[in-house]
Amino acid sequence: MLINKQESSTSLASLGEFGLITHLTKNFKCIQKTTIKAVGDDAAVLKTNQNTLVSTDLLIEGVHFDLSYMPLKHLGYKAVVVNLSDIYAMNGVATQITVSIAVSNRFSLEALEELYAGIHLACKTYHIDLIGGDTTSSTKGLLISITAIGEAKKEAITYRNGAKENDLLVVSGDLGAAYLGLQVLEREKQVFQANPNSQPDLEQYSYLVERQLKPEARKDIVNLLKELEVKPTAMIDISDGLSSEIIHLCKQSNVGCDLYEAKIPLDPQVISACEEFNIDSTMVALSGGEDYELLFTIAQKDFDNIKGNPHLTVIGHMTDKNTGIHLVTRANQKIKLTAQGWNALED
Repeated sequence: MLINKQESSTSLASLGEFGLITHLTKNFKCIQKTTIKAVGDDAAVLKTNQNTLVSTDLLIEGVHFDLSYMPLKHLGYKAVVVNLSDIYAMNGVATQITVSIAVSNRFSLEALEELYAGIHLACKTYHIDLIGGDTTSSTKGLLISITAIGEAKKEAITYRNGAKENDLLVVSGDLGAAYLGLQVLEREKQVFQANPNSQPDLEQYSYLVERQLKPEARKDIVNLLKELEVKPTAMIDISDGLSSEIIHLCKQSNVGCDLYEAKIPLDPQVISACEEFNIDSTMVALSGGEDYELLFTIAQKDFDNIKGNPHLTVIGHMTDKNTGIHLVTRANQKIKLTAQGWNALED
């Protein structure tokens, strides 16, 4: 639902930096055995006997999110999830996060409570601890920096560079919904700005909007692969679009790829929305981004282990580097795959 920015209520200055951190983190309880000391000291203390995984991400208002339709609670949840996704993409287990925010004086204490309610929900959902962070002032807008920490046994860690020729290319879930959810929200924002009394009806786009505003990291796929006794040879999460991620895997692994258009998994809402917006569904899946599904390769001998699993789809196979990286269309034509997804360094 489109929302008006909240009117200021309790000013942040009235609490001070340490009072604010204490207030926002008072409901967070530690559950990880590896967390010795969390918020409240000069540094957190962790103890682990496995390899430690660390990933960090920065979200900036006006670049990565729009508060005219992104509720702060959803933003808090999503900010955590997109970081956890990187840990799962290493075939690891997420254990802790740190959260740092820069915030302008147009935000009230109540607004930050909403943001942290979403962070708290993500911590509970994914069984992770908030162990530290920082708050500072911003001259304009909101900035969120989250660092995710995880662990994995040395032999379990999956890098991007392990794919081999003839490995199968597999993806979890379905693709393109988050991008279309963004298109729906942007369209409704324009309608709302033209007529603030209008009430958007987003029911027919519920799946698309949820995938944009409240995505989930695929911790379940990491657990599923362990149950199936399948260790991916290479893996990455889909944040920038399927084509970009395939190219990353190929370049890191020094292989080529044939991706089959007909195999790309699409939700029915994606197909109908593409028709409505007059957008090609394959282009949306290839370049849309923010799906946070896992894209990985497996040895052909593991195919029987995943065959028929409703959560996984084989969408292609890796080839010799010299053959290149291609999309094989429904008409059986080969088209060179190019990266047209999100690039953080472009305007």
